[in-house]
Amino acid sequence: MSEPITYAAAGVDVEAGDKAVELMKASVRAAQRPEVLGGLGGFAGLFDASALKGMDRPVLATSTDGVGTKVAIAQAMDRHDTIGFDLVGMVVDDIVVCGAEPLFMTDYIATGRVVPERIAAIVAGIAAGCRQAGVALVGGETAEHPGLLAPDEYDVAGAATGVVEAADILGPQRVREGDVVLALASSGLHSNGYSLVRRVFSSAGWALDRDVPELASTLGEALLTPTRVYAADLLRLLRSPGVDVHALSHVTGGGLAANLARVLPQGTLATVDRATWTPDPIFELVGRLGQVPQLDLEGTLNLGVGFVAVLPAESVDEALRVCGTLDLPAWVLGQVGPRSAAQDGVPVVEGAKGVDGGAVQVVGSHR
Repeated sequence: MSEPITYAAAGVDVEAGDKAVELMKASVRAAQRPEVLGGLGGFAGLFDASALKGMDRPVLATSTDGVGTKVAIAQAMDRHDTIGFDLVGMVVDDIVVCGAEPLFMTDYIATGRVVPERIAAIVAGIAAGCRQAGVALVGGETAEHPGLLAPDEYDVAGAATGVVEAADILGPQRVREGDVVLALASSGLHSNGYSLVRRVFSSAGWALDRDVPELASTLGEALLTPTRVYAADLLRLLRSPGVDVHALSHVTGGGLAANLARVLPQGTLATVDRATWTPDPIFELVGRLGQVPQLDLEGTLNLGVGFVAVLPAESVDEALRVCGTLDLPAWVLGQVGPRSAAQDGVPVVEGAKGVDGGAVQVVGSHR
């Protein structure tokens, strides 16, 4: 008779999972808000929504995302304390686009083998991102998938919920011709386009531990630079007297033009001038090593612009001043005009992500 088959023999270590929960408790406790009820370990996270009764017409906003193949870099370097920070940025910063305040977040980690210290490091990064964004981490799930994922492989995903007063929702309905497009700097690659980035450096034979003078770090360290989390700063900007933001756009997959087009009304064209900024060296390096065509590079990576605000000209000076106090580099990127103003012979991006909105034309050359 064969030996009995246990859950552990099948590759799932329940005790390791319990140890991971114990190791992450302190991080989760630090990423809370007063509205959170209960503690870690419940079947559902509880959030007291009674404050919403004071709103005229509260509208809930929700978003979910992951960090793509950037996890492959973290796994290859055996460094897992930043990937969770990336996850928060990718999720909560989509919510603030409509003007909503992100309230709480949950996460999901799937792995081939639970290594408690590794899971705790990932969650510590998520908690750190939540603290910076002012978001409560109210729960999550760690799932062990032996046979589906290799022992040291994992993937992460998250979801968040926020709220906005209906009258304050940002978007194309507010944008007008003559509005100015303001750029907010990224911290680097963020968490998009890593399939291209990894392919470029792999084809060039560059190892992650290679020292790269123009990056002032190793290649791997540069590729793991955490995504900038904008939510708290953007909420301060939106609430600043003298600043009237009409629309926001999170520059993620698809690049600057495609994501900006999503928040413009039909019949308008945003003209963006490359001469207004110089992309960080990591972007030039990817383009040069991979001989990546410019339009492909711009349609994949953020090229140094992580967020965009569209606002009336009279709000620009105050918006730039507020961004300066927040240590958030910002500059005038372009302007919104009529669709008929498009320059001949220059590509126009419109209909991106299935949104029948406005159009964007990127002109000029980088400094």
